Amino acid sequence: MAVVEQVASWAASDVGRVRDHNEDNFLVDKTLNLFAVADGMGGHAAGEVASTLAVQTVHDYLIAHRDLVELARTVSHDTPGGDEIQRRMLRTLEDGVKKASAAIFHESEIDESKRGMGTTLSLLLLGDHFGFVAHVGDSRIYQLRMGEVKQLTEDHSLVNALIKEGRLKPEDAATVEFKNAVTRAVGVYEGVDVETFSFPVLPGDQFLLASDGLTGYLQAQELPAYMAREDVKSIPPSLIDLANKRGGKDNITSVVVRVVDVQGVAQERFRDLNFRMESLSKMPFFKYLGYSDLLKVFVNMQTVRFGKGQTIFVEGDGGADLFLVLSGQVRIHRGEGDLARLGPGAHFGEMALIDQAPRSASVTTTEDTLLLRLDRKMFFTLIRKESELAKKVLWNMLQVLSARLRTTNRDLEQAREAATPQEIPIDTIEVFGE
Repeated sequence: MAVVEQVASWAASDVGRVRDHNEDNFLVDKTLNLFAVADGMGGHAAGEVASTLAVQTVHDYLIAHRDLVELARTVSHDTPGGDEIQRRMLRTLEDGVKKASAAIFHESEIDESKRGMGTTLSLLLLGDHFGFVAHVGDSRIYQLRMGEVKQLTEDHSLVNALIKEGRLKPEDAATVEFKNAVTRAVGVYEGVDVETFSFPVLPGDQFLLASDGLTGYLQAQELPAYMAREDVKSIPPSLIDLANKRGGKDNITSVVVRVVDVQGVAQERFRDLNFRMESLSKMPFFKYLGYSDLLKVFVNMQTVRFGKGQTIFVEGDGGADLFLVLSGQVRIHRGEGDLARLGPGAHFGEMALIDQAPRSASVTTTEDTLLLRLDRKMFFTLIRKESELAKKVLWNMLQVLSARLRTTNRDLEQAREAATPQEIPIDTIEVFGE
């Protein structure tokens, strides 16, 4: 049964206790399973215009591309061409947000009272196996899975930028003079840099889309207690009450989405996905990546199956793929001599992502085996798009290469020390100072 047929959702918005009008906006389209939150900014109600225009423009754009939306919602890891469909969907989301930015900017050019208006925008499209996100600003999308809360989006804010640069400690964020300043917004300029990504969706997943009028008061560890309520309709108002009781200095918007586990398969699906993500996080190239960055790597990997005794690649073949063993076992060998046997959680072929050098050994399955594969082209497409992720991965690569170089140097030194003068050919010795 499709995930998209099992979604429950509810939304609410409130002016708060200080503002005299509400510049937030939200979208709930249960037909497309499309959800969004927008937090407008700009004087004289211009923020309300910006947030409304953003939500409407993106919604209209996706309706105009409904065939692609419907196709993307059915994609799984096993769908032929599924990677390309996901990329097309993400490009379409990005184009929709950019179209909204241009529309808001042009509106502000026409009406001087709206000059400089803009809005955040956090959008979630749910499919059977994957979710798709487009995000600009400091509104947030949280995921609650098996009691664990993850912030899927990154705040495009001055505070977060200072924290990432090491110039501010998280506990000192409240002391920043312009702590509400955003570094990206839809409509302030004609163009905008949009964060887009896809991620696996499981039965039982829950999501909260919220403006900073709520997230500024809500601690992540408080969220599970609210999301555990059986009636989804009661959750957004209760979260708004919390924000108002703690100050209500800004407009407050909450959109709650729940993927109902009708078939009772959440635990099994979670264990499988969690194993894959944990295995990926232990790979040297990806060990310092946070959850959202790991998701971006994971969704760019393909699931491949091999029967017992099948050859994955042969010594001397050109290398371009990294492999992660999910189940089964592979044999690393030169000729008939075994070098290693690798089981679930192990990986091989990672250096091919760097140099495409010929394979130094052959790999053959010893039983039916399931692998995750990341090809070099996909890898470089990802790091070109995700500059922050690229920095972390390239730093990891440097550490791996440095460690291997040190090991090689140590082995060579030990070999030199073990060698006797008689073992060194005379024509390899140079005498200096004579």
